[in-house]
Amino acid sequence: MKKRIAVLPGDGIGPEIMPQAIRVLEAIGQKCDHQFTFTHGQVGGEAIDARGIPLPTETLSLAQSSDAVLLGAVGGPKWEGLEYERRPERALLGLREQLGLFANLRPAKMYSALVGSSSLKPEIVEGIDILVVRELTGGIYFGKPKGIEQTATGHRGLNTEVYTTEEIRRIADVAFQAARKRRGLVHSIDKANVLESSELWRREVINVHQNFPDVELRHMYVDNCAMQLVRYPKQFDVVVTTNLFGDILSDEAAMLTGSIGMLPSASVGATVGMFEPIHGSAPDIAGKNIANPIGIIASAAMMLCYSFELTDEAEMIESAIQKTLEQGYRTKDIESQGCTLVGTAEMGDHIVKQLGH
Repeated sequence: MKKRIAVLPGDGIGPEIMPQAIRVLEAIGQKCDHQFTFTHGQVGGEAIDARGIPLPTETLSLAQSSDAVLLGAVGGPKWEGLEYERRPERALLGLREQLGLFANLRPAKMYSALVGSSSLKPEIVEGIDILVVRELTGGIYFGKPKGIEQTATGHRGLNTEVYTTEEIRRIADVAFQAARKRRGLVHSIDKANVLESSELWRREVINVHQNFPDVELRHMYVDNCAMQLVRYPKQFDVVVTTNLFGDILSDEAAMLTGSIGMLPSASVGATVGMFEPIHGSAPDIAGKNIANPIGIIASAAMMLCYSFELTDEAEMIESAIQKTLEQGYRTKDIESQGCTLVGTAEMGDHIVKQLGH
């Protein structure tokens, strides 16, 4: 198999963790006779410094012409003073919109070797395996009107939560399809008791559910879901929700597993998928060789599974991560008593080594 991968390291720890994912993919390619071609592009703050905009035309063209996109992270305090449309994060929204990436898949899975790393009791988190399906191109982040307006007494900030039947139905379909391959349970998260957009959300999710009689559907208000994720997270299998609610709940679910640095994500919908860790640019630890590369390595595994249908190869990477953790190797964010502390590149070394066995 030959595949072209757009590599967008971005900002902060992105340039440090990205090489580890590439090394893992190269090892898989060599082991399983696949040819991956990596082409780098600028995005986020890096692109602003070089080109004056967060998403240059060349980068978007590269993404559109590739078979998949592997992204590091964007953003940092250096660019926080820029006007809204020129901030690094606008590159993410632009890529999602232009590539038609309406579904964000964020797994939160507890590695058995890290049960003690969670802030919750082991009996609460052991065995967690949650998939958050977040709608990605609608809702309050994209709704109009929006902006900051002058008023007689000061200013008014305005954002609009908007969802259409089509947007809700297609993300619900993704969630139910995913549940069929898992435990067969979907929790749809909304605020239908006070928001009309959520009232429509619930109505349309129910309509789509009629096509999936083999999957159980439960409804839950977002505030209750936030509580239940901490109280009894193992009740969840697939969680489907809006852009805003999914942004918050997926980070909460991630922290149940011990570290936000561990977890991947996939943004899918059209032909080209985009895969990235959920941890952000972490500028405070950039350049120190202490960042955890497992999130982006696991994102590369999701890319193999969802974009290239290389399920066995994706499982090889997951197994290599698990074995590395079982051997006691830890980056700073998951450090525990008795472990062997390693840096970013060293963690990559051990995972690549496992792939050779």
